[in-house]
Amino acid sequence: MNRYLAITTTVIGITFAATQPSEARVVKFVVEQRTPFVGGAEWGNVGPYEMLRGTAYFEVNPRDPRDAVIVDLDKAPRDSHGTVSFSTQFLILKPIDPGRGNHKIFYAVNNRGNSLEGLLTATTTSQVSGTDAGYAMTEGYTIVDAGWEGDVIPATTKLVATLPVAHEADGRPIVGPMRYEYSDRVSGSFTTNLEGTAGFLSYEAADTNMAHATFTVSDSEYGPKTVIPPSHWAFGTCPTGQASLVPDTVDLCYFDGFDNTKMYELIYQAKNPIVMGLGFVTTRDVASFLRYESSDDAGNANPVDTNITRAYAAGGSQTGGYLRDYIYLGFNEDESQRQVFDGIIPWIAGTDRVFINVRFADPNTYSEQDRQHNYLQSSYPPFTYAVTTDPVSGIHDGIIKRPKTDPFVMQVDSESEFWQLHGSLNVVDGRGRPIGIPPNVRLYFVGNTAHGFVSGSFLFPTAASNTLCGYPTPGSGLNWETLRASLRNMDKWADEGIQPPESNYPSISNGTLVSLEQAAASFPIIPGVSFPTVYDTYELLIFGPLFNSLGGVLTIQPPLSGPSYVIKLPKTDQDGIQLAGVHQIEARVPLGTSTGWNIRTPAHRGPNLCGLTGSYFPFATTKAERMAHGNPRLSLQELYGSHSGFVDAVKTAAHQLVEEGFLLKVDADADISAAEASNVLQ
Repeated sequence: MNRYLAITTTVIGITFAATQPSEARVVKFVVEQRTPFVGGAEWGNVGPYEMLRGTAYFEVNPRDPRDAVIVDLDKAPRDSHGTVSFSTQFLILKPIDPGRGNHKIFYAVNNRGNSLEGLLTATTTSQVSGTDAGYAMTEGYTIVDAGWEGDVIPATTKLVATLPVAHEADGRPIVGPMRYEYSDRVSGSFTTNLEGTAGFLSYEAADTNMAHATFTVSDSEYGPKTVIPPSHWAFGTCPTGQASLVPDTVDLCYFDGFDNTKMYELIYQAKNPIVMGLGFVTTRDVASFLRYESSDDAGNANPVDTNITRAYAAGGSQTGGYLRDYIYLGFNEDESQRQVFDGIIPWIAGTDRVFINVRFADPNTYSEQDRQHNYLQSSYPPFTYAVTTDPVSGIHDGIIKRPKTDPFVMQVDSESEFWQLHGSLNVVDGRGRPIGIPPNVRLYFVGNTAHGFVSGSFLFPTAASNTLCGYPTPGSGLNWETLRASLRNMDKWADEGIQPPESNYPSISNGTLVSLEQAAASFPIIPGVSFPTVYDTYELLIFGPLFNSLGGVLTIQPPLSGPSYVIKLPKTDQDGIQLAGVHQIEARVPLGTSTGWNIRTPAHRGPNLCGLTGSYFPFATTKAERMAHGNPRLSLQELYGSHSGFVDAVKTAAHQLVEEGFLLKVDADADISAAEASNVLQ
């Protein structure tokens, strides 16, 4: 047996074994508030929508085989019936006239409690209409979301799950190692909550003796760590330094003050882990209840159309990794062995997995090249939807492996996911060999965009900036166009059997997925721009014998690093346009070169990558201008001739995208109007 497989798949004392079946379900579904959505505005031919907010209550039997995978479920408090109870807040948007709906659910999974579509904060239709949920409402979908993350501090603009805390059998607190990293802190600031981010709970310190914890500082993610003496810090708050210290168990005070250019790490003994894996149950059981049940155990009627025919889910970034885990761990099968979602669209996820199914889970900490490199959430085998044998770890597994209940999947990624979230491992194994894509999966690449499908273009002309990054950044604005078309295509696939566009993802087979050196060689030599020399490598993370692909307990912190994986990157043409991918209109009719990478400034740990931020390098307007600066990329005048030539190019590209199935007609019309109204070559 591969020795890395042995160390990562031995699980002791975690309830992964099943016994006799019993039900886990929504037992009470309470609507607490009903309001017209954005003032009762009309949505397509469906009419106005209303927003329902309330609380869903659940019961889970730890012996239920469908939930036996949940770490520490057997250690959660139980009621007199032996079940574990918990709850979550929910949101429903439904047509006021149910007869005008389409009898389908679109479950827009929140990110850290926040609606990615802005549904909880919108006051006008324009704030929502361009999103996938906005399109879904014009089609008559019922929109659903519910909290799943149990460490979110409640707020009116968030959806929060209230999940139980695990305890030892005798009632004592469970204690274990916890690790947090702090970077890019405000220079001269002295204090932070242990988690490091406002809005989230921290795991309480079980031991506040600083000599029993480790607090270090380093110049970079990969530099040596220097131990900060216990006399220079404490558990507690100190807004103005040591003299203002108020000891507690959930905050950190650094007497010397944080340095914005340094990285800090705290490892301490925490207590009271949240049973975070129950978050998967909230999504599964809320969707299942609304799709299949007429009322809850208390007699409350299902508040949505009881003739639901289809249900789809989508979520991005953190939530894209959440949905990949949701499928992999088997939660798309409900307590009655029914399929929950017909189709799922994870986006900007790469091969990331959220890994909430661990003791002391931290859903907000994700791994990148320039920060938290060996933390969870991260990639971990299996990476692929297809069941394969990972040649590095020896793990034989896949995300899609339950034919009866697996959904159709459309994963949509930007370029950033290849630089930071190991996107190539979706289609290439750890030795650099190609891997097939299952027939019920589509992988789409939106090249020349950064995380969130952000790029410089006539659609988002407002300049953006990032003081940590060395290069200009794209204009602000998440582009939803490919996601909106993907929802339409998913529905046709699941509901009508119409095959969607084939996968369009970088591939080593056609030379569009290459090594760093090859990617650098193909990228244009732009004056003042250096191509990245680093990307987020991946080494098999070894957290100890109680952790494996399903989750578990992290007993080794920081983890040991196993063997390295081959990571590939997308290749561009001579103008910096990606060779592979869907090519949204910004890449088909570019005003410059947009990338999914940026590089930190020398003062902030350059030349490491600058998070998930992209770059934007505009084209020169004229040939004379580009020649004067030694720029090899064609100018706007050379590409389009005039404003009318640019508009004609947009019209052609928009019509092509509609024909190919990657753009809705309504979005094509809007893009053409935006091009006509732009000042390009005016």
